[in-house]
Amino acid sequence: MAAAAIARVVESNLVAVDPGAVEAGKAMGAGPARILFTIVVPESLGPLALGLTYIVVALVDTTAVAGAIGGGGLGDLAIKYGYQRFDWFVILVIVVVLIVLVQLAQWLGNWVAKKVMH
Repeated sequence: MAAAAIARVVESNLVAVDPGAVEAGKAMGAGPARILFTIVVPESLGPLALGLTYIVVALVDTTAVAGAIGGGGLGDLAIKYGYQRFDWFVILVIVVVLIVLVQLAQWLGNWVAKKVMH
């Protein structure tokens, strides 16, 4: 599931680079590989970091839901040991762990994006 989403995020961020910057690279005589690695990739690193942060958060969500239907992981733990045994403390702890995971991933992604954006 993640491969298609990651490919879509990467492709849309690489295509969104200002065409004027690419044209300036061509005008200076840069080849396609040099344009890609010195203009397109550096210009799209910030949006790429934010897009991949979104993918990580979506994967945490997806794995929790998959666990709820028997796929293992935190969702399965919440269903088996929390919901089915009426132990609301287990559910609360797992929800807090999921919130912390998402917030940590979001904070890290925003920090990286801020560092690489010009």
